[in-house]
Amino acid sequence: MMNKLLTVFFSLFLLCQCSVPKNSQTADHGNFRVAFYNVENLFDTIDDPNKPDEEFLPDSKKQWTPDRYQLKLDHLAKVVEGMGYPALLGLAEVENATVLEDFCKKTSLKSHDYGFVHYESPDFRGIDVALLYKKSMFTVTASDTIRIKFPAELIPDIPDYTTRDLLVVEGKFAGNEKLNIIVAHMPSRSGGQKESEPKRLYVATQIGKKVAEIFKQDANANIIVMGDMNDEPTDPSILQNIDAHPLASQLDAKTMYNCFYQLKQNGLGSYRYKGNWNMLDQIILSTNLIKGDKELKYKSSVIFQQEWMMYKDDKYGVAPSRTYGGDRYFGGYSDHLPVYVELK
Repeated sequence: MMNKLLTVFFSLFLLCQCSVPKNSQTADHGNFRVAFYNVENLFDTIDDPNKPDEEFLPDSKKQWTPDRYQLKLDHLAKVVEGMGYPALLGLAEVENATVLEDFCKKTSLKSHDYGFVHYESPDFRGIDVALLYKKSMFTVTASDTIRIKFPAELIPDIPDYTTRDLLVVEGKFAGNEKLNIIVAHMPSRSGGQKESEPKRLYVATQIGKKVAEIFKQDANANIIVMGDMNDEPTDPSILQNIDAHPLASQLDAKTMYNCFYQLKQNGLGSYRYKGNWNMLDQIILSTNLIKGDKELKYKSSVIFQQEWMMYKDDKYGVAPSRTYGGDRYFGGYSDHLPVYVELK
């Protein structure tokens, strides 16, 4: 009976830690903030003959000028500032290392000594994932990618379809605690959720395999999976293929906990589609970070949202203020909200 009461108490404790902040957030002293943000097509203004970046050039229909590019960087930096400059920040939809260098050196981030890990991937849209990290709080010890090669039966109509690599980073927090990080941007729901689901299931399987490989090397590994999953915490790709449990009571050794399941259950989300909130952006932690006895432990989950990041649509209500709608320039931030977890 006592064990059941403790399980219920712990689950309620985790629920109480989930929130959407109303004000800018400053990381508490001694805490380690881990964030993820889909920054919506962060392209530079230079034509790359090896990438399909033609729509993001000054003479394109979008008229993607250096001024608009710099404003985009400054807007994104304002969001990062609002989140209190996280120790780790996963990004999706970045074109190349140039935009990451500009982001770290030509905005307010330059005062916080960020480094980044990035690899070019073969994505058909020309976008990649990356990891920014504060050099004073995290040291990269190894990094690699997992190339996604779809079986022919999953892409019968588009045999040359390619997607983003998975980014895998190993490092140490404050020179001591080891962290294993996987950054993902799973295939979109273009063409329909069910029709496109097999691609996400396949990518999620590769994430699950990498998690299992890490656990095989260290049963008490600290693992962080973050990304734009393009699926909900309750979808099979997350629940089954990544094996990300929604409740603390389900956790045991070598399992993962989805820090954003409960926010989804509360009707919240990071992306709004036709008036409905979707919890597509998620951070998933290994059991040791939830209830282990090491240096880092999960404290709270947050969808970061401020009034200045939002706009009100007459038909669908409040949604993230995006940079473009088709070729129409809105000059916003991103069509996604960032998410973060606090580790203490």
